[in-house]
Formats: sequence, C-alpha cells, structure tokens
Amino acid sequence: MQINEAISKRRSIRKFTGELPDEENLKAIIKAGEQAPVAMGKYGSFHMTILTNKDLLNKINEKAAAFFKNPKFNPLYDAPMLIIISAEKPSPGLENSIYSSAACIVENMALEAVEQNVGACLIWGAIASIANDQDILQALNIPEGSIPCCGIVLGKSDMPYKERSIALDRIQINEVK
Repeated sequence: MQINEAISKRRSIRKFTGELPDEENLKAIIKAGEQAPVAMGKYGSFHMTILTNKDLLNKINEKAAAFFKNPKFNPLYDAPMLIIISAEKPSPGLENSIYSSAACIVENMALEAVEQNVGACLIWGAIASIANDQDILQALNIPEGSIPCCGIVLGKSDMPYKERSIALDRIQINEVK
C-alpha cells in the first residue's frame, strides 16, 4: 500500500470484535511506532505499555467516563488492547515535545494498522484521565517520573478501511511571505 492510500483510508475504528490483533500484525504496528520521529532523537525517554488485562481496561474506561462526566461513555470502545505511550518528564519549556513525539508514534502505528487491517483508534482523553492516578500508573508499570501522553486501541474489527474524500479546507491556513 502506498502512503497516500493509507492516509486516505485511515480513520478511527470504534467497533471491535473483541479479538486481539495477530502477533505478526502487532509486531508490524509496534515497529511502525519505533520508526516514528521523536524530539531531539530521545527514543530512550519513551515507553510503550501494551495492555490487554480486561479488569485494568475496564478501570481506565470507568475513570475516563467519570473524567468526561458521562457514565455511559465508553472511551476505549471495548477494544481488547490499549497501547499507552509515556515519556520521561521533560525539562521546563519542552513539555510539548513529548506530546508531539507521542502523537507521531501513535499516528505511525495507526497508519500501519490500516496496512495490517487491524482496527485502531487514537486515545487522548482516557489517557489524560489517568495521568495523575498513581494506583493505575503503578498497575500499568509506567516508569517512575514518566507521563502517559496518549494511546491507541487495537483489535480485530469488521469495520472496513476504505478510501474517503476529505475536504481540503478543514484546517485554516495563512501564508506569510
């Protein structure tokens, strides 16, 4: 698949069969994350946590629903896997670099999920909801001094990836010459 095709097919999959991705697919998705650019090349300051424990997934889902003040909200979409990207707390003034880098990591993973035909959805709010919950962070083995930045849910899905037309005026642009 060409990169433009993967980009035009990529979308948030929010309906999963409950089955985990095959091991080969998961390896390819993780490899894509490893190949993402990170600020200042500080790859060693990033960490992936692969979570399939249903009790912990449910706990995160409940915490996020409370965070959004909507007990019916299901922000992990019953996906069987959540991969959390965390990073060492950066020096003051460089906080945006870890979130930008984490976004590059999960976007690479999402594009590879299209290639592997694995359902994927980027997760932001649910990760924000657990950022200061020491019990959950300990249960996840997030390295001490690290901040959970974002995540991606993965799983098999019956929802197809198909090319779509996207308006090219969704983001405002100004040009300074």
